[in-house]
Amino acid sequence: MDVAQIKKTTEQKMQKSIEALKADLAKVRTGRAHTGLLDHLRVDYYGQEVPIGQVANVTLLDARTIGIQPWEKKIVAVIDKAIRESDLGLNPVTQGELIRVPMPALTEERRKELAKVVRHEGENSRVAIRNLRRDANHHLKELLKQRAIPEDQERRSQDEIQKLTDRYIAEVDKLLQQKEADLMHV
Repeated sequence: MDVAQIKKTTEQKMQKSIEALKADLAKVRTGRAHTGLLDHLRVDYYGQEVPIGQVANVTLLDARTIGIQPWEKKIVAVIDKAIRESDLGLNPVTQGELIRVPMPALTEERRKELAKVVRHEGENSRVAIRNLRRDANHHLKELLKQRAIPEDQERRSQDEIQKLTDRYIAEVDKLLQQKEADLMHV
């Protein structure tokens, strides 16, 4: 692996960390309903664990209500149970074959708890990005040991990787600020 490859793979992995953070933040519930909230929930369907979106239509009925229309009548109870047992704190209402999932208004205390969850997710992303920096620097040191690159190129490359790290950590901070502002907005 040469220096350019190390930088490229490090940047790609850091970008994946940002994408993962965005996906995790999308799961954190604000006061509004959105279908992505249920994406990570899985239900038992003929012995297979599948996402709800593969066994039902998930739509927004209004700004505060998600509607789930299962494709088979017998899976209504399974979806209802999966939502109730999730960590989302939602209470679905079954009306025949339609499951309504109203979004309860968030209390100030719950908003603060969710802000802590968001900060924790952000810290996990920062740690992942720093670990990627450490791995890249380790690869550079290995190249230096093997005398594949001179010392000054190794130092320059480490500086470039540090700048890359700083840029992605700043992006994490920006995403966290946006999500916290969204959570605290009444």
